[in-house]
Amino acid sequence: MELRDIEIFLTLAEELHFGRTAERLHVSVARVSQAIKKQERAIGVELFVRNSRNVRLTPVGEQLRDDLRQLHSGLTQSLERARLAARGKSGTLRISLFPANLQELRRYWETFRTRHPQWELRLRMSSYADPFAQLRDGEVDILVTWLPVEEPDLTVGPLLFAEPRVLAVAADNPLAKWSSASLEAVGDYQHLAVESAPDYWFDHYIPGVTPKGRPIERVDLVGTLENIFMHTAMGDTVTLFPAHVSRYYSRPDIVYLPVTDMDALPYGLVWLREAENDLIRAFAGIVRDLGPLPD
Repeated sequence: MELRDIEIFLTLAEELHFGRTAERLHVSVARVSQAIKKQERAIGVELFVRNSRNVRLTPVGEQLRDDLRQLHSGLTQSLERARLAARGKSGTLRISLFPANLQELRRYWETFRTRHPQWELRLRMSSYADPFAQLRDGEVDILVTWLPVEEPDLTVGPLLFAEPRVLAVAADNPLAKWSSASLEAVGDYQHLAVESAPDYWFDHYIPGVTPKGRPIERVDLVGTLENIFMHTAMGDTVTLFPAHVSRYYSRPDIVYLPVTDMDALPYGLVWLREAENDLIRAFAGIVRDLGPLPD
């Protein structure tokens, strides 16, 4: 079994969804299906039971998942250490981000690379689905996310920035003619939800009710920013964002309205407490030294 096929199998075993697996690995759904069928033919038994409603592991699939996890982890770590050694590096700090303002945060990345040339820094955009699993599964070392985060196994580090909110609406939405919007107005429209996210965490991003107590209806689970834009531009929903999204994602089919009655949304560092290491402490120290972005 090739390394890529192992990655496809393990990712599907985690996601139990062909589309999300393909999206996460940046391959086509057909490539995922092809790899699984190839593995099933080689083993001689189904690894997944799939129908129009769901995907689940068979007993043999569960056994293979458990056996391959440790093997895959050891193999990828060995390959990574070899790649780093070839470039004169001794470690990699992996950061996953929800905010899209990478350029505005550049001073933190550049300072880390300057102070610690022996370490590599890798950045990636985060999926909204099951946001803290990437820390708990060891896929990343630090998550940059909105706060608060109240998970007993996670450490909340220093603040990076806090921003006011904007409401994204389709260009032909009646709200698009307004100069600003209120959270109360959001209650007149449907909003998107995310999958496997703690309620308290997502409620801080999109409250469940308006200031007058009207429920804000949530529909359609989404996992990526691209899907959020698609639903918003089609007029299916409206979407609350931190203000920087309006600077980085100017679109002819979406209008951004300042929201007048919401507090600034803070973003900070979060990491798995038991996985804290010198690289995490070094980056957190740099953020503390430089301080949060100016308002």
